[in-house]
Amino acid sequence: MIATPPPTGPLPPPAHRWTTHARAAGVFLVLSVLVTGLAYPLVVTGIAEEIDPAAANGSLLKCPNGTVVGSADIAQNLSAGALGPGLFWARPSLTDYNTTLGASTPPGPNDPALLALLNETIDWLNSENATGNTSPTATLPYWWVAPSGSSVDPDLTPGAVLVQVLRVSANTHPFQSIANLTALVNAHITQPPLPDLGVPFVNVLELDIALLALEGTC
Repeated sequence: MIATPPPTGPLPPPAHRWTTHARAAGVFLVLSVLVTGLAYPLVVTGIAEEIDPAAANGSLLKCPNGTVVGSADIAQNLSAGALGPGLFWARPSLTDYNTTLGASTPPGPNDPALLALLNETIDWLNSENATGNTSPTATLPYWWVAPSGSSVDPDLTPGAVLVQVLRVSANTHPFQSIANLTALVNAHITQPPLPDLGVPFVNVLELDIALLALEGTC
């Protein structure tokens, strides 16, 4: 019987046990959780706190007395409640301004459902005398009758806010003149950074906080 000569090349690496692979996978999982779930959020939050602490903490809006009213990034149902008629209203929402509810994208411009949705909104606004104008032919800006893609957009174009001045003036206590309310709206218009990078807008919640402060109820 001829003996097999020993191999002359490098020996193959020893086979790993399954426990070795399981331990490596466990270590990798723990490190991934620590980096992506703890270290990264802390670093990003710390940078945001230094750059823009207000936005990092939710862009909270407060009354002059310090009461937190909401966020500058989220619209509210301002038409409800006893103060509703005397406040400026945000654009309609498909989720009743609830950020925890999902909503499908609003109908597109060629979808017949869009016209039905707009007519429904206009009928409701007319029933609530939302502009204070009793004429059924009153013109309502598109931004005020069409929901946004998020359904919680807090901003309106100036025209969609100014059309509400007549109603707000008639329902504020003490009475706020049309001239004073128009000036208040104009003072809260935010211009885009460049003319071709957006349109002027008004944050409705910020505007209403300023109005309530004038009324002494905020």
